Amino acid sequence: MARTKNINSKKNFGNQDATTSSQSNKIHSNLGDAPVHYHNKHVLREINKYQKSSELLIRKLPFMRLVKEISDNMCFEDSRFRWQAEAILALQEAAEAFLVTLMEQTNLCAIHAKRVTIMPKDIKLFIRIVSPFNN
Repeated sequence: MARTKNINSKKNFGNQDATTSSQSNKIHSNLGDAPVHYHNKHVLREINKYQKSSELLIRKLPFMRLVKEISDNMCFEDSRFRWQAEAILALQEAAEAFLVTLMEQTNLCAIHAKRVTIMPKDIKLFIRIVSPFNN
């Protein structure tokens, strides 16, 4: 059996038309973008996961220590508050709901400024818009 040259080989010199060569160049130029594209899929998957779940995002024990530290700093040295577990849980849920809303609205401020990344000035803008006592 005689061997014949495959016309559709990878190195097809001079037999490609203009559209095929531009398509192959486009494919090769996009190869460097693959990890970024995968990263975006991973981030979107993580966002969807957290949107579907109703679990708390902040760990309970560090939040409890923070609440107790703040309450100890606000009261006199001889009197300390005692916290029920349900009270700290309710406080944590309210704090997380506030933070999620703050981040959503801050993201809208960043989008309005034609940016993707939120910045401290977006948070300040949202708080200034919402705050009843603007300074």
